[in-house]
Amino acid sequence: MRVETDSNVNHSNLEVEPTQTLEDGAIKHVPVKKKTSCCTGLKVFLLALSFSYLCKTLSGTVMKSSITQIERRFDIPSSVAGLIDGSFEMGNLLLLAFVSYFGAKFHRPKIIALGCCIMSAGSILTAMPHFFMGYYKYETASHAVLSVNSTSSLSPCSVDQNVTGVSETLSEQPDSDCVKAAASYIWIYVLLGNLLRGVGESPITPLGISYLDDFAKEEDAPFYIACLHTVAMIGPIIGYLLGSLCASLYVDIGFVDLGSITITPKDSRWVGAWWLGFIIAGITNLIAAIPFCFLPKSLKKQEEENNDNISSDLSKIKGDQSRHHKSENHQPVKWSVISKGFFISLKRVLSNRIYVTFLCCSLLQFSSFIGFLTYKPKYMEQQYGQSASKSNFVTGVTALPAVSIGIFLGGLIMKKYKMGMIGATKFGFGMSLTAFLITLSHFFVGCENHVVAGLTVSYDGKPVARHETSLFSVCNSNCKCATNQWDPVCGDNGITYISACLAGCKASTGHGKNKVYHNCSCMEITDSQSGNTSVILGQCPKSDDCSRKFIYFTVIQVISAFFYALGGTPLYVTMFRCVHPELKSLAVGLYTLFIRALAGIPAPIYFGALIDRTCLKWGSSSCGHRGACRIYDSDAYRYTYLGLIAGLRLPSYFLAFLFYTMVKKQYQAKDPKSTENGGQESVPMNKEANSKSNEYLSSSSDVERESRI
Repeated sequence: MRVETDSNVNHSNLEVEPTQTLEDGAIKHVPVKKKTSCCTGLKVFLLALSFSYLCKTLSGTVMKSSITQIERRFDIPSSVAGLIDGSFEMGNLLLLAFVSYFGAKFHRPKIIALGCCIMSAGSILTAMPHFFMGYYKYETASHAVLSVNSTSSLSPCSVDQNVTGVSETLSEQPDSDCVKAAASYIWIYVLLGNLLRGVGESPITPLGISYLDDFAKEEDAPFYIACLHTVAMIGPIIGYLLGSLCASLYVDIGFVDLGSITITPKDSRWVGAWWLGFIIAGITNLIAAIPFCFLPKSLKKQEEENNDNISSDLSKIKGDQSRHHKSENHQPVKWSVISKGFFISLKRVLSNRIYVTFLCCSLLQFSSFIGFLTYKPKYMEQQYGQSASKSNFVTGVTALPAVSIGIFLGGLIMKKYKMGMIGATKFGFGMSLTAFLITLSHFFVGCENHVVAGLTVSYDGKPVARHETSLFSVCNSNCKCATNQWDPVCGDNGITYISACLAGCKASTGHGKNKVYHNCSCMEITDSQSGNTSVILGQCPKSDDCSRKFIYFTVIQVISAFFYALGGTPLYVTMFRCVHPELKSLAVGLYTLFIRALAGIPAPIYFGALIDRTCLKWGSSSCGHRGACRIYDSDAYRYTYLGLIAGLRLPSYFLAFLFYTMVKKQYQAKDPKSTENGGQESVPMNKEANSKSNEYLSSSSDVERESRI
């Protein structure tokens, strides 16, 4: 029966009305005008996915910006802090591969909504230990001062001696609070919360990208992905600014008298309100789940809209609907068939040599990038004497905007010049290599060590080797000082002393941050121009030259981040375009899975373990156990940290050259007339995909057909 249509009616505004059975048994299809909805459409999905990306990157950045605060709050070394950071990747490992494959067969937007809710729960769980722990007690001699009635003629030497005696008494008869603190590994709850956040994040990237690529025009997909990642970069910017604000607030703000706090945000014992950022991140992730609950399971691909074949499309839609209805009501799900299809698809992806080469190259680059990002705030604190708050702020307002601009321009350039596989590969790895060469200049903008008596210099101010350090000298031999205590003071001679006792101070005045120690005997053996023998609380600041080098470091970081991000979008598109179209969702999932497993989990741990080896002075917990590191060897830290980053990235470019050679050989050989930056090289890719499609469908068509729900 003929279906009459109006040539002016757009195909996107038509839908199939329920069929009407005529007396002669014929079936009549009546096209009617479709009701438009604000919750159905590719652009609405793109907006919702962009906001979810923003929220998940916000949560991840809050963790990165708080890792130093968590390390100090729970008195753990950097390696354990790296394990906590890597627990997010562990959560991804639990579900990522299966969600990437099976999720594409279900309602993808609703699965993404569920993931956002789980991320929200994980963020809030991460912050919960703060509300069950006692007030933060940093190591200081000032606590003992409170029990002494004298205020002006107090001798730190005698106070420290009493403290030592008290410590020995506590070690013999520890109180219940100390036993509880030593026996409870409450940081495990932070690890579990971060792990749960990783579980919730697993469906967002593979299902979101595949959904977007399935229903967008092929030439528009790179631009949409670039827009997605550009908007997502707002999350880290907000996250670092939020982390900066939280780091400037004292951890127990609102519950303690801040006037009695003797440390400042630049002190290595300072702990900010790290928990506040996770509460905010949990709320935003919950809001991000709402739009996905109203989005459809599938959309109509933009390039398939054609007004000339409305009748055939209507018949096809009706046939698909009837088969879908029959499958839902009469055919049970055959999980054995689905599993078989999964392993067939997995084998096809991992047998793709181009994909595997790109994966190995990405593993090295991401291991370097993750290690750098995790400990960048700590590096800025220890190398340049910056506070955690300022380190997060500088990162948020300098490097991340450059990354956002780079990602957006990368997608725009790829769309404008219609880059195929060869052009995208050359451009992407070229920009990455340029960024790497720029970052090598970080080795030349480092600062000198902190001048600490007994650690980096002798008490008369002369440099000493690390293995020749000694905390005691003639000037403090009359004081029985606690060597495991870290309560630094600064003299006018520019030397930092580990404590007022080790500085040989005989008296103190003032209260809180304004406390001043006088008659310090160790000040007399140095050539102090002022002749002042008093010291104040806190470490001595680094030189003005170090402040200039911090500016150079920031400029270098901004430039290198821009070039690295400029090639990010072309390389990301290349990754899932080098596999069969039916397997791109699985390819994205496997890519993310391997990055999480082999880069995201181990990198923070071995970076942290190597950084721990450069520690000069460990702090002590309330029970006398080893706590977080208070000061590092700046030179050893710089060469270890930057050397490991360069050592991972350098061999990745040999693999990048191999990847480019394989891509050029495969795609250019199929079309010798193709240009490097034109769109012609995508033709062989599509031809190959079509030829492989026939082979794939013939070998596993039954599996794929029966596994769809």
